[in-house]
Order: sequence, then structure tokens, then C-alpha cells
Amino acid sequence: MSESVPPAPPDSPERFVARMRAVGAAAYHDQHPFHLMMHQGRLTRRQLQAWIENRFYYQWRIPKKDAIILAKANDPDFRRAWISRITDHDGAEGREGGIRKWLRLAAAAGLDPNDVLSLRRVLPAARFAVDAYIDLVATRPLVEAVASSLTELFAPELMANRVMALERLYPWLDRAGLDYFRGRLVEAPRDAEFGLAYVVKHCTTRESQDRALAALTTKCHILWSLLDAIHFAYVTPGWMPPLWNGAS
Repeated sequence: MSESVPPAPPDSPERFVARMRAVGAAAYHDQHPFHLMMHQGRLTRRQLQAWIENRFYYQWRIPKKDAIILAKANDPDFRRAWISRITDHDGAEGREGGIRKWLRLAAAAGLDPNDVLSLRRVLPAARFAVDAYIDLVATRPLVEAVASSLTELFAPELMANRVMALERLYPWLDRAGLDYFRGRLVEAPRDAEFGLAYVVKHCTTRESQDRALAALTTKCHILWSLLDAIHFAYVTPGWMPPLWNGAS
């Protein structure tokens, strides 16, 4: 009888965090061709508008994702910390949220915010990608759902670069519409710090660490797929989906 192979020991916290950061270095959507075009000033007005319209669906769904995570949590301390993510996007009394800021970005880009809010411009493939994120969070254990949010680790540098690129390379875009990105420069590091500490604390076996890394990788693929959809329809080959009411 062959002896069973003992499970691999868990990574040290430092090694585990390094592996998560390596996922971002390899797979975060900052290296997607569409993002590179954006930051090089090579998008047309309509292409940038299409990104704003489609990315809005992601923004719109994020509070629902966070509500699912809250529903999974039994720890009141966790829930008190996590609920700030919902108010960051939905807003609170006397404080504008990220969704409203994104609609101001749409207006700054020459779009009708009500048209963006209708979601009719969202490409089917973009909708499928974002809905896959909601499904991931709904069907995985709490720690893996939290791990999937850790793309926030990679966001602050991208947000800072995006603000500079949009201000410098798209002079037709009203700078007042960039408040969403400026706000995320503060919110994303705070959220990432909390989420990272939670994942590191609760992933105490190599298997749980690997599953958290897989969830984070899937989230990176989802964000990449969202840009794939926009690039395919608005850059190359420029094919719009049939029977889609947003093409007009």
C-alpha cells in the first residue's frame, strides 16, 4: 500500500501576500490593450464613452456584491467594517457615493447620465463578466469572496495614473468628472488593508491559501474579460452584438 502524500505546508504570511501580489503583476487589467490605449491617449471620444457606459454596470453591481458578503458574515466587527463599502458606492446622508460620481463622469464625457443609468448601453459580454463576479461571491465561502475583492491591492497606482492620463490626454473631458477616481485613491487602500488582513488571518492551510489565490485570479480574469468585450465591440474588430438595443 502506498503511503499518502502529506499536504503541503502553508506559506508564511509574507510569502502568501507575495503570491497574491504576483497575481496582480501577471493578470491585473492595467496591462490590457484597451487600458494601455486609454493611458496613451489613443482612445476616441466614443471609445472612452463606451468604457464609461460599460464599466458603470460594474460600479452599479458592486454594492450588491458587498451585500452578499455581509450576508455571509457572522462576525459583527467584520460587518461593521465591510458595510462602509456599500455607503462608499451608494452614498449616505450628506455624502455623495461612487455611483453618483460615476454618473457625473458620464456627464463630463458628454453622455446622458440617465441613459447610462438605464444600462441599455451595456454590452452583453460585459454584463456576463460582471454577473460572473456576483456569482463567484455568492457561491464561494466568505474568505474566498473577500479574497476576490483584493484586486483593490493593485488599484491605487492605476487610479493615480488614470487621473493624470485623463486630465492630460483628453482635454475635452471635464475634470470635475474625475472625482470618483480621486476618492478611490483613499478608499481602495483602506479596503485592501482590511481585506488582506482578513484573508491572511483565515487562510491557515496551503489549500485555503491556494483557493483564495484562485478566487483572486478569477476576479482578475473577470475584469480583463470586461475590457475584452469593450475592445472587441469598439476597437477591433469592431463587431457589435446582434439584437442589442444599445448599438443605436
